[in-house]
Amino acid sequence: MKRILLVSSLVVFLGIPILASGATYQIDPAHSNFQFKIRHMTVSNVKGEFKKVTGVVALDDNDITGLKVEVTLDTASVNTDHAKRDEHLRTADFFDATKYPTITFVSKKVLKVDASRLKVVGDLTLRGITKEITVDVEGPTPEVKDPGGNFRRGATGEAKINRKDFGMVWHKVLDNGGLVVGDDVAISVEIELVRK
Repeated sequence: MKRILLVSSLVVFLGIPILASGATYQIDPAHSNFQFKIRHMTVSNVKGEFKKVTGVVALDDNDITGLKVEVTLDTASVNTDHAKRDEHLRTADFFDATKYPTITFVSKKVLKVDASRLKVVGDLTLRGITKEITVDVEGPTPEVKDPGGNFRRGATGEAKINRKDFGMVWHKVLDNGGLVVGDDVAISVEIELVRK
């Protein structure tokens, strides 16, 4: 008992946070960003994002490989800052938002790369097609307490997919033989979490 009290006193004195073990967090959509980048006409990249996202992350700081992630994106919320292009992206040529209103990612396995990096392997379901992908993750960060008394932490993630693997086969060929829209899609995620 004395040893426990001594360790607790040292933690308080040194200012070391006691992190929650087995905590569950909700994604804070106001402070998170889910972006994609794709080649346009072989000369530049177009970026877009999904404005509506929900999800939960469960993790135990004592066993980070047990981390669980579930994310849902609203396909109709796709935004590239170009109204006509966004309307096209919502059609059956791309996301088919009416038939497939959500994109989901559910983790299956987590590999620890080092003290601050993970590989999160999971199932991405897009247009009703499920494929396993790997997300390279930096984080999660240690918990901090915000001014409202909530406990927060964050992470950054990157992945790559081929849009044709998910049934997005629309294309137009340019005079030089290139495509109007590339096949490879780079995904980047900035995520902020709030402990439930």
